Amino acid sequence: MVDITAIPDTMQPRAPGLLTSWRQDIACVKARDPAARFGLEILCTYPGVHAVMIHRVSHRLWRAGVRFPARLLSWFGRFMTNVDIHPGATIGQRLFIDHGAGVVIGETAVIGDDVTLYHGVTLGGTSWSPGRRHPTLEDGVLVGAGAKILSPITVGRGARVGANAVVMEDVPPGMTVVGIPGRIVRPEGERRRIDGRIDLEHHLMPDPVGEAISALIDRIDFLEARLAHYQTRDRNPASEDLS
Repeated sequence: MVDITAIPDTMQPRAPGLLTSWRQDIACVKARDPAARFGLEILCTYPGVHAVMIHRVSHRLWRAGVRFPARLLSWFGRFMTNVDIHPGATIGQRLFIDHGAGVVIGETAVIGDDVTLYHGVTLGGTSWSPGRRHPTLEDGVLVGAGAKILSPITVGRGARVGANAVVMEDVPPGMTVVGIPGRIVRPEGERRRIDGRIDLEHHLMPDPVGEAISALIDRIDFLEARLAHYQTRDRNPASEDLS
């Protein structure tokens, strides 16, 4: 995915119309959420959809230089949906914010197409300096509930970020990241395949800390068994000599 914020306005590809983007925002929910039943229900009851739709208007105002109305509309969207998206953030097509509550997307964040964010996700910055401060999510990224992606890093195409992970370094395409700080634990080739649809079982992440503890426990059990063997041999030297 190309960072379109780095391309002059005259060279950027023509974005879909507002109504087209809104239709895609509604349609993608049904494709990714088993609880979604029909378009009117999605339009009326999904705060994540409302937040994205409002942002598409405020972002157009922001790019047109009408900054205060853009911020005011963004505040209204936050008030209504509990999703805080800065009007300067660049969002691609078919972003799905599931449940919506507590999602924060910073001013210089860039989100590609077909990205899914769950509640409590933060795309934040770690610097007071002007310019690029927030992360870039390439196409098809999935970010689990409560995850924090901080600083101007890039999460590669098709990558997954586990729930409550804190990611502060680039993530290669197709990889899975979990933990604090985020660690890469699973490449794309090892994931389940579900006929091209999004894998909703994002909670089924490897636990590298648990695996390390299990390995240590196995090692301790082996050393205790070996120690017990030597202690038994020392208590019965005669039987050892006979053997």
